Amino acid sequence: MKGLGSLALALVLALVPLAARADLKALAEAAKKEGELNVIALPHDWANYGEIISTFKAKYGLKINEINPDAGSADELEAIKANKDSKGPQAPDVIDVGFAFGPQAKAAQLIQPYKVSTWDTIPDNVKDAEGFWYGDYYGVMSFEVNKTIVKNVPQDWADLLKPEYKGQIALAGDPRKSSQAISAVYAAALGNGGNPDNAAPGLEYFKKLNAAGNLVPVIAKPATIAKGETPIALRWDYNALQNKVDSKGNPEIEVVVPKSAVLAGVYVQAISAYAPHPNAAKLWMEFLYSDEGQLLWLKGFAHPIRYNDLVKRNVIPDALAKALPPADLYAKAVFPTLPQLDSSKKTITEDWDKVVGANIK
Repeated sequence: MKGLGSLALALVLALVPLAARADLKALAEAAKKEGELNVIALPHDWANYGEIISTFKAKYGLKINEINPDAGSADELEAIKANKDSKGPQAPDVIDVGFAFGPQAKAAQLIQPYKVSTWDTIPDNVKDAEGFWYGDYYGVMSFEVNKTIVKNVPQDWADLLKPEYKGQIALAGDPRKSSQAISAVYAAALGNGGNPDNAAPGLEYFKKLNAAGNLVPVIAKPATIAKGETPIALRWDYNALQNKVDSKGNPEIEVVVPKSAVLAGVYVQAISAYAPHPNAAKLWMEFLYSDEGQLLWLKGFAHPIRYNDLVKRNVIPDALAKALPPADLYAKAVFPTLPQLDSSKKTITEDWDKVVGANIK
């Protein structure tokens, strides 16, 4: 992989017990017999998934069917439900969803347990004890700003209400089903009199944005940001930072973490209970939670869930570490608990239409 030399990879492999390597070899052989893996909601510019997918394909020779890259977390669960009797390419083997959607998927019996070989290095507070779901990476909510269009870059939530930003602010998903969009509303609540137990002020804030004409009812993506259709986008920092690199100054992108409230968001992985390719799904998880997979996420500016373990063992390449935002950026980050996330998701998804009334699509 880029950023890791052959010697570094050899050292990493040397730390893996022989028995574990034998088990991984047997799993890889079983996966190759299945021949395919169905993934969903993995845009190539999200957390470096483009390179992650291509690396996995090259490593194991499996065909990867990419279902609806722009789907939201709720869409992923619906895709499992809709295709539970199918073995075709539209039936997800694996999902990557917002933290609160993991327990929801387990309760609905949509996912199956599997503990990766690096299980013990995943923090207990971001994984299901039975192995049904497990955190994969995290970031913080940010403003991604196209400076070609926006000359006065907003620095905090209060700034976005100013008349100068009329028709310029957009969410990166439908707040009724997208975890990234739900989190943006939740973050706004923290910056406008709310707290981790009260997301309602976030809805009132977006009601004001919408009434002022500042909110654009278009889902923000790199293309809409570049064209100036959504010049101020509320996105996870790793997505915004990656787009800043990819745009190469055309347009010039600035990424701002709002001063008054910093919301951290964890995503989780899980295997469908109806996975058409269960061994390929398990192999995918082993790859993602290996040092190699974790470093690929980090290369895409997303902090992998095993980050502390990687730091402890000094396996993060210097060039990769230097490319990351300053550590103090995350010092004030709020990591809501699962009950808080469940409550905020319920409030935002159920009350968005009633309070805000903007149809984001």
